[in-house]
Amino acid sequence: MSKHLLETHIQIQPLPPRSHTFLFPTQLQTLHSRNSFTIKKSSFCLSLCNKKKSSFSFSHASVVRSSVTRGVNEVEEDKQLVVKKAYPFLEIEPKWQRYWEENRTFRTPDEIDTSKPKFYVLDMFPYPSGAGLHVGHPLGYTATDILARFKRMRGYNVLHPMGWDAFGLPAEQYAIQTGTHPNITTFRNINSFRSQLKSLGFSYDWDREFSTIEPEYYKWTQWIFLQLLKRGLAYQAEVPVNWCPALGTVLANEEVIDGVSERGGHPVTRKPMRQWMLKITAYADRLLEDLDDLDWPESVKDMQRNWIGRSEGAEMEFYVLDSDGQERNIKITVFTTRPDTIFGATYLVVAPEHTLLPSLVSMAQSKYVEEYIDLASRKSDLERTELQKEKTGVFSGCYARNPANGEAIPIWVADYVLGSYGTGAIMAVPAHDTRDYEFALKYDIPIRWVVTPEDKSLTDSRSAFPGQGLIINSSNSMLGLDINGLSSKEAASKVIEWADRTGNGKKKVNYKLRDWLFARQRYWGEPIPVIFLDETGETIPLPETELPLTLPELDDFTPTGTGEPPLSKAVSWVKTMDPSSGKPATRETSTMPQWAGSCWYYLRFMDPSNSKELVDKEKERYWSPVDVYVGGAEHAVLHLLYSRFWHKVLYDIGVVSTKEPFQCVINQGIILGEVQYMAFRDSDGNFISADSADMLGEAIQERIPEEKVVKSGDSFVLKDNPKIRLVARAHKMSKSRGNVVNPDDVVSEYGADSLRLYEMFMGPLRDSKTWNTSGIEGVHRFLGRTWRLIAGSPSPDGTFRDGTVAIDEEPTLEQLRSLHKCIAKVTDEIEGTRFNTGISAMMEFINAAYKWDKHPRSIFEAFVLLLSPYAPHMAEELWLRLGHSTSLAYEPFPKADPAYLKDSTIVLPVQINGKTRGTIQVEEACTEEDAFKLASKDEKLSKYLAGKSIKKRIYVPGKILNVILDRENIKVGAR
Repeated sequence: MSKHLLETHIQIQPLPPRSHTFLFPTQLQTLHSRNSFTIKKSSFCLSLCNKKKSSFSFSHASVVRSSVTRGVNEVEEDKQLVVKKAYPFLEIEPKWQRYWEENRTFRTPDEIDTSKPKFYVLDMFPYPSGAGLHVGHPLGYTATDILARFKRMRGYNVLHPMGWDAFGLPAEQYAIQTGTHPNITTFRNINSFRSQLKSLGFSYDWDREFSTIEPEYYKWTQWIFLQLLKRGLAYQAEVPVNWCPALGTVLANEEVIDGVSERGGHPVTRKPMRQWMLKITAYADRLLEDLDDLDWPESVKDMQRNWIGRSEGAEMEFYVLDSDGQERNIKITVFTTRPDTIFGATYLVVAPEHTLLPSLVSMAQSKYVEEYIDLASRKSDLERTELQKEKTGVFSGCYARNPANGEAIPIWVADYVLGSYGTGAIMAVPAHDTRDYEFALKYDIPIRWVVTPEDKSLTDSRSAFPGQGLIINSSNSMLGLDINGLSSKEAASKVIEWADRTGNGKKKVNYKLRDWLFARQRYWGEPIPVIFLDETGETIPLPETELPLTLPELDDFTPTGTGEPPLSKAVSWVKTMDPSSGKPATRETSTMPQWAGSCWYYLRFMDPSNSKELVDKEKERYWSPVDVYVGGAEHAVLHLLYSRFWHKVLYDIGVVSTKEPFQCVINQGIILGEVQYMAFRDSDGNFISADSADMLGEAIQERIPEEKVVKSGDSFVLKDNPKIRLVARAHKMSKSRGNVVNPDDVVSEYGADSLRLYEMFMGPLRDSKTWNTSGIEGVHRFLGRTWRLIAGSPSPDGTFRDGTVAIDEEPTLEQLRSLHKCIAKVTDEIEGTRFNTGISAMMEFINAAYKWDKHPRSIFEAFVLLLSPYAPHMAEELWLRLGHSTSLAYEPFPKADPAYLKDSTIVLPVQINGKTRGTIQVEEACTEEDAFKLASKDEKLSKYLAGKSIKKRIYVPGKILNVILDRENIKVGAR
């Protein structure tokens, strides 16, 4: 029978969300233990966790996994197959998940002892997509769960909630395609996500769960908007949007690819439209300055600094000239960070959308400028400012006067200048700016050098010199400006002083940061709580007592075709009355962007049921700020910046007590799909090495299974032909690549604890890592070893007896030292979020414990508590078996005793008849007898001592052990 043992698992009930049902002429009957099964002939319904991959695996070489999908009826009628597991996780994990849910184990009560320290650990709000989780998602969730469990056991009040950022474009697009209301699909997806998260044993306080689509929540999102409006931080302006005439709708930036719509590939243009804006620029300096005190990755802080883009310089005035070279009553204001180079400005560039452009263009050039403006309107800002792209432009037919030297310089129109940045115009200094240099070369515009580097080796007339140095060619006595011979810094100050004195400019601080476009022409978003009086068009904010303004039910979510948002179709909702005056009015039909609801959700988790205010002041004072905030680096700028902006506004109006929302931010790395090995064949079908394929260019790629690959040095080669080098790549998980690993499948085959442990063991939390199924098998074996060490070995039928093998005896000094070293290491590594090395320490402890003859209960209890943040299901079950009747979730986390951390062992040489044959590790105070016993058990030394007659022993404590054998033994050994 042992040849046909099934080593893993059959899942019968309940059916998993992705299960597929098959009928087999067999029946599964439970044996005496719940940990093993026998299969007998009869008819039953078997649930398999994935139709492509059975959840069976067989130890016997002749039996393979695919045999299950071929039918269990191939098994002989009277033969019984015993299903065994490394440990009974299929029983343990659902059991403890039910316990935690029924007992609300991780609920953080509203009334807490505020004298205790607090720990607020938060995952970035997930969007519940229809695709569900893949194994990359639990990486950050597992890290925060370990921290939450650890802090609870350290006596902290822990807030560890979960909710859903549920408004957004994907749900609306799906609604348009299928006719299913986004409310239906969103709640269905939320239920699926919640089920998956619960199956992984995360210790969230589910009593605090909410989603951004609930009116009780977005009432307060609308309330925040009204506060912004009151303070002049929300306003309307004409701004360019992505307009698709064929689809008849405004598109988000992510829906536009290379100037065409993602859906249908239709041309997209930039069209001005009246939109709501939030004045985030009013907080630019505070957003910049307060970054210094945050415990965030420097890369994230630098990204925010660059996005805000504070730069000091000057605004300079260039008067436009008429056809006779006389100054017109029109001037172009430019912002420059290099006023020291003004004598080198040989042309101006204005953005295609510059408001003065119509008044600048000559009759001869108007046709060409109009064509260029149309082309530029089809490009996104990102495409226009791409450094590597070829620069394009058109001459306006008009000139302006350089205020420093009085020269007439041409005005060009070019899309590499944006109307939204600075003044929408630049003075171009081609000798000292790379983009201007490329443009000047292309259009044969003069290049004048005005800065010479102090290091003469950097001088190269074939490229721009953008650095600082000494000023040359920069003097005009008639206009009273001479900066020759000054350093760039000194020259800049002198130019600004001159410009301010003569009315040609002034000192200016500028920001790359733009005000936040806060409206979407979509249905699935928070309604904006304002109305417009029909008679005057005046904007009237809704009274706060009218909140929430709920979304109307719509059967038709499709775009209107006119640019009007879909909400305009809800005529009875749109047409309303002003509550104050009773005058007829029209509601705003644009909705808020998806960012709105996720800007402040961390506050609502502190007080999720409060209907009277956004958050109770006492609760906010206790819980703020979020101590640890974990999420992907893709949110480094927009989400975090918008949240900080709203938080500072709330701070200014007294809603919150801290200047910043998140004290510590951690970006977890990406989990890439399994490594794919690619070989190449030439036109004759023969394998060629990857080096040759690079030269051939037309080689045919072929994916090679991992079992046919071996590593050779730093490369991978074909096992059957080591001369053929392969290309090994790992890609981000995506459906299109077919490399997505579903956590449901992993949990069903290895258990949630194995998945949690593996994701933490793969490498440092912040690094990107590659998924490898053989790796999870390794940590699964570790958990199996841990289970057998404490619960005992299974009986021949695969069952485990109740209780443990622990004994009620005092631990030895060796055991205490091993335990406390493990405690110290695991504690330090959790606090430092170095979870992988914490797991290594536990593995070392288990290896050491397997060598002990006896296992005291106190040692096992402490280790189970150490394991519990990582593998909570197994830890809870072992804790129960060790004689405890309640959950370990709030048991004190073990503390390392410094007395056991001192290393008092030494390496003792062992001689046999005066010749050194090996060494043993002993305590400094080790006796001769103990030293001899250790030597006798040593694998290398025992062959010299086993069965031998000993004449005498010479022992010098801490120095040497010399064992003298009888002469007879020596002769026997010699023969």
